[in-house]
Amino acid sequence: MKLSDFDFPLPEELIAQRPAPHRDQSRLMAVDRDSGRISHAIFSDIGAYLTGRPLLVFNNTRVVPAKLHGYKKSNGKRVEVLLVRELEPARWETMIKGLSRIKTGDEIVFGDEELVARLEETHAGRGYLRFFCSGDLTPTLNRLGRPPLPPYIRRSPHDGQDLLDLDRERYQTVFAERPGSIAAPTSGLHFTKDLLEDIRTRRADLVSLTLHVGVGTFQPVREEEIVRHKMEKEYYHIPANSWNRILKAKIEGQKILAVGTTATRVLESAEIAEPAKEDVAGWTDRFIYPGQEFKNVRGLVTNFHLPKSTLYLLVCAFAGKDLMEKAYNEAIRQKYRFFSYGDAMLIL
Repeated sequence: MKLSDFDFPLPEELIAQRPAPHRDQSRLMAVDRDSGRISHAIFSDIGAYLTGRPLLVFNNTRVVPAKLHGYKKSNGKRVEVLLVRELEPARWETMIKGLSRIKTGDEIVFGDEELVARLEETHAGRGYLRFFCSGDLTPTLNRLGRPPLPPYIRRSPHDGQDLLDLDRERYQTVFAERPGSIAAPTSGLHFTKDLLEDIRTRRADLVSLTLHVGVGTFQPVREEEIVRHKMEKEYYHIPANSWNRILKAKIEGQKILAVGTTATRVLESAEIAEPAKEDVAGWTDRFIYPGQEFKNVRGLVTNFHLPKSTLYLLVCAFAGKDLMEKAYNEAIRQKYRFFSYGDAMLIL
C-alpha cells in the first residue's frame, strides 16, 4: 500500500486559521458507510444523527501550553521550543526549531530572564533541556507557554493578546480534564456544554477516557510503503467505570461512537473483554490504516485531515478509501474548512 495513493490537492484558503465564531456552529458533513450517502448540517444538529442512543466516547485530555518563545543567551537569536515530555523534574524532551544551530551547553532565555534552559544533549532530532527558574517551574511554564498550534495555523510571537486568548480558549475542549497533550483532540472542539447536556439528556450515553496527544499523532508518514511507518507511543488511561460501560455496550450491541481519532486508537488498542476492577493505563503505538478491522468503534466524529497523514489513513480504514475520497472531494467543492480549526465529519 503506497502513501502517495492517499495524497490529494487542497486549496490553501480552505485551511482554517481561526475557529468558527461559536464552537457548535461549524459545518458538519454526515457520511453513511452503508449507503454512501453524504449530507450536510451544522454541528449543533449532530443529535439528529444519533439514533438508537449510541455510547459516545470522548478524549478528556487537556492541552498544555507547550510552545515557548525565547532567545539564545549568547547571541540573542530567537528560539522556538515545543515541550514533548517531562522526563524528570525540570528536565524535558523537546523539539527545537533550528536545533542544529544550538550546541550542547547553550542556554535559552524565556520571558524577562525568569526562566532559563540549558541544552544537555541531542538525540534523533530532539533536544533535552534542563530548566532553571527562581520560582515553581510548572506555573512559570504555564504562564510563559503558548498553545502548541500546528504549523499550518500561522501565528507570530508578536500577535496581539486577543488572538492569544482566543487560542487559549478555543484550542481546548470544554470537557478537558487531564493535562498532558501537545495537540488538541480536535473533533471535540465543536462541542459546547449545552450541546453535551442536550445529547446526554435526549440522544446518547457519554463516557470519557484519556489519550495524551503527542508526537505520534501528528508526526508525518515518511515511508512510501505505509506498513513500514512506526508511530511513537502515547499514554492512555481508561477509568474503570468507562471501561465497564464500554464493555456493557459491546455485550448489549449498543453502538460505540468515538469522538476523535485519538479515542478511536485507544478503543482499538485496548482488549476490552473482561470487567475492570481498577483503572487501566498504558501506552499505545497503534497505527490504523486501510485493511485493518475495527473491533469496537462503529461510528466516528472527526475533522478533515491532512493528506498522507496517519489521521487520514485511519478514516480511510474506517469508511473505505473510495468513500473518503468522495467525501473529501465534496468537502473541497463545498468549501468546508480543513484541519484543527476546521469543520467536522460524522461517519456512521
